[in-house]
Amino acid sequence: MRTTRFLLARLGLVVAVAGLSCTAATAAPAAESTFPTRPIRLIVPYAAGGGPDIQARKLAEVAGRELGQPLVVENKVGAGGILAAEYVAQQPADGYTLMLGASTHITQKLLQPSVRFDPMTSFTHIIRSGFSPQVMLVKDDAPYRTVADVVQAARKAPGSLNYASGGIGSAAHLAGAAFANAAGVDLVHVPYKGSVEIVPSLIRGDATVGFSIASTAIPQLQNHSVRALAVTSARRLAGMPQVPTLNEALGRKDLALDAWLGIWAPAGLPKPVVARLHAAFLKALNDPAVRDFYNSAGTVIDTTPTPEAFDRFIADETVKYRRIVEQSHITLQ
Repeated sequence: MRTTRFLLARLGLVVAVAGLSCTAATAAPAAESTFPTRPIRLIVPYAAGGGPDIQARKLAEVAGRELGQPLVVENKVGAGGILAAEYVAQQPADGYTLMLGASTHITQKLLQPSVRFDPMTSFTHIIRSGFSPQVMLVKDDAPYRTVADVVQAARKAPGSLNYASGGIGSAAHLAGAAFANAAGVDLVHVPYKGSVEIVPSLIRGDATVGFSIASTAIPQLQNHSVRALAVTSARRLAGMPQVPTLNEALGRKDLALDAWLGIWAPAGLPKPVVARLHAAFLKALNDPAVRDFYNSAGTVIDTTPTPEAFDRFIADETVKYRRIVEQSHITLQ
């Protein structure tokens, strides 16, 4: 009798465990199908008030309506985007923590292999939002009217001119290094804590040249505090057709260096959640109000049709930026 009771008890335990397993197995797909059920955080690795932050907030507002839950923007600034990337890479892969991923995350990994994230394997790449061309700027009353003027002055006094960036490995750093390398001049790199410091450094006279993303540069150009000498895009920008491309100014074909942005999540995000997020952000980025907002800020919306296409794009970009880093001998020193 005791043996029978023992076997029945064991059988009851097995049935209970099996029941729990079935419940857990069915709960996950159910949760994915109802995603999202609470607010989503969008981590932005840029300072509040800058071009990328303002655009992220506009996108979050519209995408939140599509998802039926608010997207709350949180600024996590530091180390050229490393702090934000390391933080998001360690969050649960449930769709409730997203990040504004950028081309700079690739360069930071190339320059610092020890950082605790990998742009390819630590994230789920949901959608590329677009490209943000950079503008080569000088102070409005500077003696330089053209790119050729800067090159001539730099050749006359090697090492006397400098350029500002938002940090080592940032888009502005790579643009400045690529320009100096292509022009054959010696420019001193002055890294700041964030891209929002580039224009103020020019206005104060602390820096000679700066490569600022168009969304941050345009308001300063409109109030005539800085002057645009070139853009890093492959073609001239519609909003400033009189400004040549860097390729045009230097007679090159290899200096199209647009920074890009997109939506990332921690690696391992379930496919139904990925599909839900991709659809919502794609619809938001095609919203006329969002497109007008981005265009007025100098950002070209160019979405990837699928998450897999974004994966391939990032792999190709890694190859391109590795070449730039190696050719320009960029290091953390």
